Amino acid sequence: MAVFTPVSLAQARAFLLGYDIGRPVSLTAIAEGVENTNYRLDTVRDGVARRFVLTLFEGRTDAASLPFCLGLTAHLAGRGFSCPMPIEDRAGQWLGQLNGRAAAVIEWKTGAWLRAPGEADQAAAGAVLAQLHLAAADFPLRRANPVGPAVWRRLADRCAEGVARASDTDRGLLKQMEAGLARLGDPFTDDLPGGPIHADYFPDNVLFEDGAVSAVIDFYFGCDGAFAYDLAIALSAWGFDAEGRAQPQALAAFQRGYEAVRPLSAVERAALPRLGEAAALRFTATRLHDRIFHDPANLVTPKDPAVFLRRLDHWRAVEPA
Repeated sequence: MAVFTPVSLAQARAFLLGYDIGRPVSLTAIAEGVENTNYRLDTVRDGVARRFVLTLFEGRTDAASLPFCLGLTAHLAGRGFSCPMPIEDRAGQWLGQLNGRAAAVIEWKTGAWLRAPGEADQAAAGAVLAQLHLAAADFPLRRANPVGPAVWRRLADRCAEGVARASDTDRGLLKQMEAGLARLGDPFTDDLPGGPIHADYFPDNVLFEDGAVSAVIDFYFGCDGAFAYDLAIALSAWGFDAEGRAQPQALAAFQRGYEAVRPLSAVERAALPRLGEAAALRFTATRLHDRIFHDPANLVTPKDPAVFLRRLDHWRAVEPA
């Protein structure tokens, strides 16, 4: 489970005295995610049951970035885009402190993420990503990519420092990742169209209900970036099987859905394979680091970095000569 900081119901009740959301009646750990601590929060107000998410922001989420992340979701929700609205406390603030962590209460959105999306689902998810890019275009705040190329390099260096505790498998992955980083260089040198992006548009961050997207959640890697890079991340997340093998029909359906709303320029289309390589290396770096330095006390299972590294084969195969 994604629980790094335990919270009791009594602790939550004390924290939530600052909110006008009703009386907390239950707090249930959410067994998804790998970055922050999340609880389902049920309250009762005037006899009406209500539900929220209580999030405690952990180490990789920079507290200084949270006004951007929460502000972006509020901006999008205000534009009619389906994402959870952060809840203000009685002082009009989105953030507080709980058990030594920055904490926020977020609107609960119904729906569930799809373990086996079909082509229609892929296309719908692609269209919603394009809608997100268009709706976010006039959001005024700025945030540099918190997991850009300089961070990939630092993560690789730290993995090399921790190689004594790594398995033979992880040592091999580190060697391949190092070669990939050297080959790729800086993938963001082109002046591509961009703005606020999600940067973590994986299936488990897109909820479906009654055959349609009901909400996009978890904007905590949100930042400024190229729209095509956000698309490359999403294609890398949605268009491959559990072993990291490309699924051509899924890739085509997702991109078709995206371009039905926001067509790519020729320059963006040509850059997409290189940005796909960048996405593969970015998630390999974080996953490999998290597995090598995994703390068993944290109730979270590290994700396999190998399946993301395998995506390099596809992106290199389709890269223009």
